[in-house]
Amino acid sequence: MDEKALPGRLPERDRPWVMRTYAGHSSAAATNALFRRNLAKGQTGLSVAFDLPTQTGYDPDHELAAGEVGRVGVPVAHLGDMRALFDGIPLAEMNTSMTINAPAMWLLALYTTVGAEQGAEPVRFAGTTQNDIIKEYLSRGTYIFPPAASLRLTADVVAYTLREMPRWNPVNICSYHLQEAGATPVQEVGFALATAVAVLDTVRDSGQVPAERMGDVVQRISFFVNAGVRFVEEIAKMRAFGALWDEITRDRYAVTDPKQRRFRYGVQVNSLGLTEAQPENNIQRIVLEMLGVTLSRDARARAVQLPAWNEALGLPRPWDQQWSLRMQQVLAYESDLLEYPDLFEGSHVMTALVDEIVAGARVELDKVLEMGGVVTAVETGYLKSALVAALAERRRRIEAGADVVVGVNRFTETEPSPLTAAGAAAVEQVDPAVEADAAIGVREWRAGRDGAAVDAALDRLRADAATTVNLMPATLACVRAGVTTGEWAGTLRQVFGEYRAPTGLAAGVGPGADPGLAGVRERVAATARELGGGRLRLLVGKPGLDGHSNGAEQIAVRARDAGFEVVYQGIRLTAGQIVAAAVEEDVDLVGLSVLSGSHLAAVPAVLDGLRAAGRGDLPVVVGGIIPTGDGEHLRAAGVARVFTPKDFALTGIIDELVTVIREANGLA
Repeated sequence: MDEKALPGRLPERDRPWVMRTYAGHSSAAATNALFRRNLAKGQTGLSVAFDLPTQTGYDPDHELAAGEVGRVGVPVAHLGDMRALFDGIPLAEMNTSMTINAPAMWLLALYTTVGAEQGAEPVRFAGTTQNDIIKEYLSRGTYIFPPAASLRLTADVVAYTLREMPRWNPVNICSYHLQEAGATPVQEVGFALATAVAVLDTVRDSGQVPAERMGDVVQRISFFVNAGVRFVEEIAKMRAFGALWDEITRDRYAVTDPKQRRFRYGVQVNSLGLTEAQPENNIQRIVLEMLGVTLSRDARARAVQLPAWNEALGLPRPWDQQWSLRMQQVLAYESDLLEYPDLFEGSHVMTALVDEIVAGARVELDKVLEMGGVVTAVETGYLKSALVAALAERRRRIEAGADVVVGVNRFTETEPSPLTAAGAAAVEQVDPAVEADAAIGVREWRAGRDGAAVDAALDRLRADAATTVNLMPATLACVRAGVTTGEWAGTLRQVFGEYRAPTGLAAGVGPGADPGLAGVRERVAATARELGGGRLRLLVGKPGLDGHSNGAEQIAVRARDAGFEVVYQGIRLTAGQIVAAAVEEDVDLVGLSVLSGSHLAAVPAVLDGLRAAGRGDLPVVVGGIIPTGDGEHLRAAGVARVFTPKDFALTGIIDELVTVIREANGLA
């Protein structure tokens, strides 16, 4: 009997999804070499990680870029860097995803210019610019401009690519980071669809796209989602996403073609759920999370990128990324998954779960729309507060043991892991010389170009930004003139202004959420009395460009609930700003949060600043993804405590902060 003719099998195997690894570090040349190796191993698409200066519109020699260049991605400061990044890689044959948001227009212009230099027509380019700015105000923090101006840039990219790059996805509505910021499945679907509505409304209302072409716009809007370890729930979430997207695009935008209304998404599975403790458990987590977006054929991801087992420890090495790529290849090519129709069609359990998520997400979406849309929901702090509260509740369940995390709050007994026996060698190391080389490189680039052409291009950009003209042509002119990333973004800062998003700290769960908090509150109050002041004051600082503020916000909420007066000014602060706030607010403790790997530069800068200000006695603690050796270095430099992701019990951390204050003040 022909095995392929068995009942229930498809006449032909389904196509595998695009397989990517999220990659980029050090320099354009080093990342290019990594791309080439990954493509040779069978990767079928590229996913570019940019460093924080690039993501936030700064050149490598800017003050705020110190310690951040090449850390979490590749630095791209100008056309020369983009040429080096894709040297020898034919862009007309690639499917490239670029995780870039506030400067998405700029990076797309660089990409298309390099492609044109290779002789490719824009109509041949396939890929995605993430270009979803809303979630940056809520989670990652790499926004630059106010929400309305940011949406204008997004709409301009959508309209331009519709005309010139019909195979390109101009925006990836990104619910991934909403889940990392605490969103439940219902919130993730509802808030992401509210963002999609804001983008489509902005495009429609811009007058750049005829009404009859809104279906073409809709079919190029893709989504980028997060898949957690509760993979049955994740399958239902994706089916719910598809059902609501079909409904919205049909009813709100009058798209009649079902193919144009299809929910198209890529995925990176949940890096937030990866653990520093017993990191070998991350392998099975990644596999289960991959199943959540591949098992259901009717809701299968179009592209998948998997994190590496050691991302909670630091930057993955090429071998670690290869391991994650091989997971996808085994599932796609060794298993029989792609040979069958949808496995969940007709399932009463799945149908009920999907209906539940659809109903809840519709409520969340309607709530946002009733308050005026997602921009209003960002500016009023509603969305951020909802996410902070949801994440606080998730942390509470983990601390209470209601949610089990193997190796962290249960089954913690372990044998020594051979995977981490090598210490710092278990993760990729970024050469400190990378930053100096990049700074020299951008200065040499500026010196070697036509200054008059640069000035003319920036003048055009500034003038166009003050109107409603599509900014993509002016941006392409800037690229060709040799303008840098910082100059492009700086010019738009002059026109649009900068923005600081609400922190959402008003959404704490309250002192009753953790029964262990009562004792810590007593210690806080007693210590304050012994010091002869009012309440203990804690400054929570985010130095540098690292915008991942979830951990800092959770510490701030729990410290406030324990009785601290908390000073938290948000993300992207210089060492000088943190020092000034510590002195002016007369705090008892400074807590720094750094997750980008720049801790060896950012933290000593704050310590030196405090000493220069005459407050070298003020204790400083640090939290973040900090290898053991780096932690020892920071303690030797004067840091009182170093906390890493394995320190998951927030109340215990707050208790330790009280101990640090007592030690610093000579109290028993």
